[in-house]
Amino acid sequence: MPSPTAARLEDVRALPRRRAGRRLAGLGVAVGLVLTTALTAPVAAAAPAQPAPGPGAIGPGVRIATPVRGGAELCTANFLFTGAGRPDGHADGEWGAEHQAAPSGDLYLGAAAHCMAGEEAMSSVDGCVEPVLPEGIEVRIAGRDGRTYSGTVAYNSWKVMQDRGETDRDLCLFNDLSLIRLGPEAAAVADPTVPGFGGPTGLDTDGTVDGEPVYSHQPNQLPATPNKQGVSLGRPEGPRTHVVLTVPGGVPGDSGAGFLDREGRAFGLLSSLLLPTSANGVTDLATALDYATEHGRIGPVDLVPGTRPFSSAVLPLTEQPAGPYAPPRPLPELVPAPLR
Repeated sequence: MPSPTAARLEDVRALPRRRAGRRLAGLGVAVGLVLTTALTAPVAAAAPAQPAPGPGAIGPGVRIATPVRGGAELCTANFLFTGAGRPDGHADGEWGAEHQAAPSGDLYLGAAAHCMAGEEAMSSVDGCVEPVLPEGIEVRIAGRDGRTYSGTVAYNSWKVMQDRGETDRDLCLFNDLSLIRLGPEAAAVADPTVPGFGGPTGLDTDGTVDGEPVYSHQPNQLPATPNKQGVSLGRPEGPRTHVVLTVPGGVPGDSGAGFLDREGRAFGLLSSLLLPTSANGVTDLATALDYATEHGRIGPVDLVPGTRPFSSAVLPLTEQPAGPYAPPRPLPELVPAPLR
């Protein structure tokens, strides 16, 4: 009789085979649609004035297009990172200081590892077995200025886990991070600030707790507002993933979007759907970065804090999940599945 862990993995692998990103035919067309989407998202009526200038061209929430045969896989970026100990793009402790658009050293844009899955991959849930594109591939990034920029995949947790022969369930299902090294033009217009919310104020290293409010900027599915509020149900599946409810939940194309805790600290990135609920699995960022530091080839990296303070009180937000959106408690057994 298989172990509970093995049974869970077999249940996951038996799910309908489909890609977890949002695939569009024709890479050039896909990137064009990315730019159109980013520039035409509807804005909630009578929205309060934003307290800060608009975001930079490259940063949290921009669209990433990974080339696959005959099209592109579209996902959402989360945060900016730089090599540990290198300049982080703003004067220490001085909110509102002039932002250095191109800090020295490599600058990385975070994304979900499953967004770089190979052509034959159909599931986002098992990074230890799903085909994945090699590190070093070029991806396209849709800037908020209407231009298309380039970057290369410098780290992908799926590729590293497969090279190491990992079989641990928590790693296979919940370690879902890639880092894209920005080209010079993209790095020159990069801004770490989360649009609307400000921050991140730092990295959350102690995880979210049941009932904690959480926030995410997801501009690519065209809701009334791209600024989501929701609630974390903690980490009942273990330290590598948070169970998060938002209305609407994350959908294909939102994969990789970053999440902030109540203090504006970056704690995770959108990774999966947790069946049989409408909750999302959000990869824990701190543990994913620890794995990258220990096993990746780029060395330790630091989160780049935003250049403006965090606030959730000055912009239109989605509704809070309640009633039919809230799963029964205690939670049923959760099975991570592709976003769809």
